[in-house]
Amino acid sequence: MTTHFKHHVFFCLNKRPDGESCCQDKGAEAAFTHMKAQVKEQSLSGIGKTRINRAGCLDRCGEGPVMVVYPEAVWYTFVDHEDIDEIIESHLVNGKVVKRLLID
Repeated sequence: MTTHFKHHVFFCLNKRPDGESCCQDKGAEAAFTHMKAQVKEQSLSGIGKTRINRAGCLDRCGEGPVMVVYPEAVWYTFVDHEDIDEIIESHLVNGKVVKRLLID
């Protein structure tokens, strides 16, 4: 079976109105914007390549910020743009999971 995208990345960008911990409060929006720009700049986006998408709550708030990469269903957390760049280079380009950023 052929998939439409080689990788489909979903970023939790949920904002909890009650003040509880959420990915939006932990820099997820900036990370999403950075990853989307880097993937486009490196010509990694588009059909047969990578798609970066916004998502609502992925129900892992305590481990956030979080993203999930499909079709492998690999869950990552991240701190800064360097982490995002490492995920792009290692996982999206070279097919190697970034173990230090994995969420069980």
